[in-house]
Amino acid sequence: MDVLKPDNYQEKINSYSKADWAPLLDLIPEIEKTEKFDETPDIELIAEDEYLVPNCEVNEIVYRFLDIVYAIPIIIDFDWPGWDEGRRMAGDKDFDFDTIDIPTKCKLITAFVRNDRFYDGVLAGAFEEGIILKILKSIRNQLVA
Repeated sequence: MDVLKPDNYQEKINSYSKADWAPLLDLIPEIEKTEKFDETPDIELIAEDEYLVPNCEVNEIVYRFLDIVYAIPIIIDFDWPGWDEGRRMAGDKDFDFDTIDIPTKCKLITAFVRNDRFYDGVLAGAFEEGIILKILKSIRNQLVA
């Protein structure tokens, strides 16, 4: 898996052509049609005060998304847990992603992808909430402009 280094990720991402972005942006229509990204069964009570919490089972499009973001690559090696600005952007349902550059959008994608490794379901949740779709559409808008 290729990961971009903090010292040159902006230069690398800004050098990508529309063709480089195509596999990721081609997911937009399918994401728009997908109703559920998380297929996880409900938490099950197995005994008094004892629950079975299943792992998150995500829709196949989430796995394809992961393959593509590593293949391009747009995943960045940086301190995503300490990135308060990113947390604020992701937590604001009305945030206008067109106000940030593409490398910053890639940092947001990185934060969701990396966080999902520690907290199962974070990435599926970002899909469910429409954040990933908004970010991808914003990347597409910026590439057209």
